[in-house]
Amino acid sequence: MPESSSSAPVPSTPSTGGTVVYREKLWPNVWIWIISAGVAGAGILVFAPISATAGYTAAVVLFAIIAILLILSTPSIVVTESTLTVGRATIERRFVGAAQSFRGEEATAERGVRLNGLAYLCIRGWIDPVVKIDITDPSDPTPYWLASSRRPNELAAALSS
Repeated sequence: MPESSSSAPVPSTPSTGGTVVYREKLWPNVWIWIISAGVAGAGILVFAPISATAGYTAAVVLFAIIAILLILSTPSIVVTESTLTVGRATIERRFVGAAQSFRGEEATAERGVRLNGLAYLCIRGWIDPVVKIDITDPSDPTPYWLASSRRPNELAAALSS
């Protein structure tokens, strides 16, 4: 399971020459941004005794830092004709087995009591559905990948084609 440490955006036609079959970016929900604004607003309370300007400046700087970190840490799922990329991990499609989508309590069980400790995880707490992607590479100890997806049925269908 080779991993890439670069955070560069994934091009629409990857370097492997394959056409993109499926693409999804796991952006934070609106409520994550609201919480971020609230946490940044706490800067006003901390620096208000110094001056109101310092408080508002601290809030803006804190929100900018949080927003940049959220944007930079947002993973992508990209399926091409020859590869699957989930977050920082990439694998050839020939090593990808069955893909199953889960929602609701089934998704919670997959992230919890049914989770294999060797599985590769790319899950986000603000996205409930998950897709379990079996890995068939005999030299890879990872039994499957578990990835959050807002469109789990589309992702599973793209991997099945």
